Amino acid sequence: MPTELRRSIGLTAATSMVVGIIVGVSIFVQPSEVTRLVPSGRGAILAWLIAGALTLCAALVCAELAWLYPETGGVYVFLKRIYSPALAFLWGWGMFWVMHSGILAAIAVVAARYAAYFLGLGDVGIRVLAIAAILGISFIQYLGVKPGSAVQVALTAAKLAAIAVLCALLFVAGGSNHRSLPTEAAQPALLTSFGLAVAAGLFAFGGWHMVTYSSGETHDPQKTIPRALVLGVLIVTACYTLLNGAYLYVMPLSAVAGSSRVAADAMSLVFGSAGGKAITIVIIVSALGALNGIALAGPRVYYAMARDGLAFRWMAALHPRRQTPYLAIAAQAAVACTLAATNSYRALFTRVIYTEWLFFALLAAGIFLLRARGQYTPRLLAIAYPLLPAISLVASAAVAINQIWAAPRDSAIGLGLILLGLPVYFVWSHRSTNKGAATPP
Repeated sequence: MPTELRRSIGLTAATSMVVGIIVGVSIFVQPSEVTRLVPSGRGAILAWLIAGALTLCAALVCAELAWLYPETGGVYVFLKRIYSPALAFLWGWGMFWVMHSGILAAIAVVAARYAAYFLGLGDVGIRVLAIAAILGISFIQYLGVKPGSAVQVALTAAKLAAIAVLCALLFVAGGSNHRSLPTEAAQPALLTSFGLAVAAGLFAFGGWHMVTYSSGETHDPQKTIPRALVLGVLIVTACYTLLNGAYLYVMPLSAVAGSSRVAADAMSLVFGSAGGKAITIVIIVSALGALNGIALAGPRVYYAMARDGLAFRWMAALHPRRQTPYLAIAAQAAVACTLAATNSYRALFTRVIYTEWLFFALLAAGIFLLRARGQYTPRLLAIAYPLLPAISLVASAAVAINQIWAAPRDSAIGLGLILLGLPVYFVWSHRSTNKGAATPP
């Protein structure tokens, strides 16, 4: 029975994971929120660029920590090493029950809803199709990290090619639409509104950190993970900027701000119903790429937790031939399918997702703590230390505080759901200590 994961992920696969997870479905709908808050074409593009720059700052912090701790589990390992196993457990607890499984369910449901455009499915059919998507993607991960990575590279390549074609079509064929756009005076955005727009953009960049979860299956992770993070975030920032420029090129500013499906509306405006159908296929492919990357990443955290004695020991089991954490993959799929079937992911996910940013702020603060303890010498951040981690710390904390301020009741409920993991942690740690089995045999 194997006890270690097989290293099969190279730079191309790791970068594809970063891009594939980030570019899910939000960029095809989220621009309306950014443009609503910043009613200016240049201002909206600037908000997206700043969101990309802040994401890059956070990614570089994560890359530095991945260089220090090139172990399977990523953020879970970083929190454990810098702070305590209890805080790391809370991250994994939130991931398994809400954040990670919830986003799997959410993206699967979105993909199923777009597929229903062709299949004519009702609500029950959409949920069944979402569950089928989760199970299908999870089965690919069960087959091995190599086929899972190959699927990720293929879906990400298809996604990037589709985005490039989409932008080219809108810029080339949308000239008449652009010339007929009404003149709209750009409205100055308040600083608070601009900050909210950047925060909305940051949510569309979510998921970049998940590549660190698979460090134990990555070739030369100390070099590959940082390079993949930087390349991936830069590619996504370029894609997002081009897409938003294309939307604003063919649609009035007010139409972009008021659209709930801006990509489909832009394509339909230029190419009619055929354009709307084409973008539906692009969104389905994009959603499947995000699903695949997320399904690959999550079980590695539960595997690491089980090896530390902080989850069921069977979650650390590796398939004897495929060397995948197949039981952890199955457990994640079961929770995600339950959330998709009951439609409960929405309330849970929206209440808890902001807590990610609290943890990201802790990671940035951790750079300073490690430096003060003499456990860290800047490498990737050598030129930008201490400015870059300070920017990441302030930005992450600001996003979390903004969400708490905007929805204090839901935020309190979400934080409560995460803190419910503390008594569970003490039970697990006590059980592990008594058995003397912090690491499964």
